[in-house]
Amino acid sequence: MEQKLIIIRKEPYMIAALAENGRIAELHVAPEAKTSVRVGDIYIGRVKKLVPNIEAAFLEIQPGLECYYSLAKNPEPFFTHKSGKKSLCIGDELLVQVEREAVKTKAPTVTSRLSFTGKYAVLTTGNTICGVSGKIQGEKRERWKQTVQEWKNDRFGIVIRTNAQDMSAEIVKKEVDQIMTEADLLIQKAASRVCFSCMKQTPPEYLTCIQGLTAGRQTEILVEEEHLYEDVREYLTERQPEDLPMLSRYQDPLLPLDKLYSVEYTIREALKERVWMKSGAYLVIQPTEALTVIDVNSGKCVLKKKDREGFLKVNLEAAREAARQIRLRNLSGIILIDFINLEDSCQQEQLLTVLADELAKDTVKAEVIDVTKLQLVEITRRKVHKPLHEAFQTVGSKKEGEGYE
Repeated sequence: MEQKLIIIRKEPYMIAALAENGRIAELHVAPEAKTSVRVGDIYIGRVKKLVPNIEAAFLEIQPGLECYYSLAKNPEPFFTHKSGKKSLCIGDELLVQVEREAVKTKAPTVTSRLSFTGKYAVLTTGNTICGVSGKIQGEKRERWKQTVQEWKNDRFGIVIRTNAQDMSAEIVKKEVDQIMTEADLLIQKAASRVCFSCMKQTPPEYLTCIQGLTAGRQTEILVEEEHLYEDVREYLTERQPEDLPMLSRYQDPLLPLDKLYSVEYTIREALKERVWMKSGAYLVIQPTEALTVIDVNSGKCVLKKKDREGFLKVNLEAAREAARQIRLRNLSGIILIDFINLEDSCQQEQLLTVLADELAKDTVKAEVIDVTKLQLVEITRRKVHKPLHEAFQTVGSKKEGEGYE
């Protein structure tokens, strides 16, 4: 598969678009200006209040910025300053990592289980479990399961990422050792730092998504703007020097990079509620606070009442497009799809198989859970960043999605 990562600046946003075989599959959008915190940032926070009835605390990691902290999920905090004798007291200072961004009225979430992500592996504190990405299958999976167990230690858990499946154990082990050294140094320094210190700042999303590019594929990173090109080059030189040959500067004054790959058009379409398909049928995609609903409509596609093959054809097309839109729009959590006429059990099984295969192409874990009694297909997808429609948040005088809708 051919991959191209297109990185462009469209004030006030930075956009990274991942094209697979010429078609955009992922969009990463973030404000150009540094937001207050990013997922992955590590701070020394102070316990501001305890809420025992929900087994939670609220920590301040910047003056005035409170974050949610689950007591149940963090039984072993890393204290840098202790104020009282109880397990957790108001005024305690501890090392935490931003796990989730603020979403509407919800505060950011922080955790004491730190994770350090490399291109081929992720190291975690709080447990020493060693594992392998679920996307690595067959003999490669067994080989990596055996190899990572040999690296088991009493300080960090190690998870082998999908990118490592075709790499040698020596290359991956070198990265693991490097991350381990950096993590040990960070934890050591934190013990003598004051509250609100930022111990690790995550690079902008348009740079971190470079880590997710799958090794071994035909991959190219295209940047048009000179200063942006230098930023990406510097990032690769420091963190992934082996990937420098993938970087190219695009220069064609007659055809801008975003026009060549229809980036703006794709964004405009991905912000719309309705998605038309070739058959004339369409999807209606409606994100809500609790879940996302995708409704399949026959639209201009004329189907007879008992045309089972016609229903199946439209549903299969809808399954492929729904999986693409889920990834493109970065939808997460619970997703319900209302297909057309799911009464035939054989067709239902065929449809679910196709949907599962399409979701397996996603770089974020997504899976089909079940078909509800109301004939709705339930999907879950892990939350990593804000969905596309929320990424176009208010920036200065700009309104949500302005310039694209």
